[in-house]
Amino acid sequence: MKGSQSESYKKAGVDVTAGYESIDRIRPLVESTYTKGVLGSLGGFGGLFAPDFSGMERPVLISGADGVGTKLRLAFTLDKHDTVGIDCVAMCVNDIICAGAKPLFFLDYLAMGKNIPARTEAIVKGFAEGCRQAGCALIGGETAEMPGSYPDGEYDLAGFTVGMVDEKDILDGSKVQAGDALIGIASGGLHSNGYSLVRQVLGEDREALETYHPSLGCTLGEELLKPTRIYVKAILELLKAHGTAIHGISNITGGGLYENVPRMLSDNLRASIHPEDMPVPPIFSLIEEKGAVPLRDMYNTFNMGIGMVLAVDSKYVNQICYALEGVGEKAYRIGSVEQGEKGVDLLW
Repeated sequence: MKGSQSESYKKAGVDVTAGYESIDRIRPLVESTYTKGVLGSLGGFGGLFAPDFSGMERPVLISGADGVGTKLRLAFTLDKHDTVGIDCVAMCVNDIICAGAKPLFFLDYLAMGKNIPARTEAIVKGFAEGCRQAGCALIGGETAEMPGSYPDGEYDLAGFTVGMVDEKDILDGSKVQAGDALIGIASGGLHSNGYSLVRQVLGEDREALETYHPSLGCTLGEELLKPTRIYVKAILELLKAHGTAIHGISNITGGGLYENVPRMLSDNLRASIHPEDMPVPPIFSLIEEKGAVPLRDMYNTFNMGIGMVLAVDSKYVNQICYALEGVGEKAYRIGSVEQGEKGVDLLW
């Protein structure tokens, strides 16, 4: 017996039986992500994981936490909840892969005004899919029903991941040097950044989101809810084959190219980037035109079609681009690293 429903608690807005139903619905989704290191099962007080450190001289654990931001508001409007969990996983694992770390496991936090089991299942379906794409296990989390803090139709979510890398293989920017080439890996669209500006410019009511845009080839809502690409498996393959040629990696999230590329540079290095070598997806042109957004602001807010930037030994540019394309990624040489004050120059 799982326990009896507290009528007093239910009157206060928390439905315990809905929580039980949600667990039953999400259990197979969670278990579908389990990898070799998972110990125990869903429902304990903590997630257990036994990492395999064999072959590592000095294992280092690297962690990351993030959320999805106001992109969630579009999911509320369209009542579509099965992709935002992918976004949440992506925002975490794409950060730690920049250090060369393989994600081991992921935990989620889901807070809502009312636990609707079918909706909770859809959200966790996204978490599970993101974990499978990243090759990590979903080993636990928290579903909090918080009436009074959130309206019944709304929720917030966040995630936390832990990965590992051998200390000698950590990418911390110290290997990046003048003369390195910059390779951009294509994004899947907006990913999960800049949505406060997007909603202001393009609207967030159902009519706007269900409007078909020929330039996008889909409705606005379909474009805006495209999940963030997860680059973990592609980059792990790349590091395995060309590890010594990869000197730095930057995840292009909030702040765009201007703020994120310098995060992999030392104080005496500057990135020179040529935007004409970066195909810009139509959604960014739509935002720029509709909102009369200055071009610099576009590149300082959005990824502009580039989800990751790699600093690599210039002798291996062709091999690295070819390897990325071999694992399904589109890659472009977009610039170089130069001597100078830390920062980014976009050269048209």
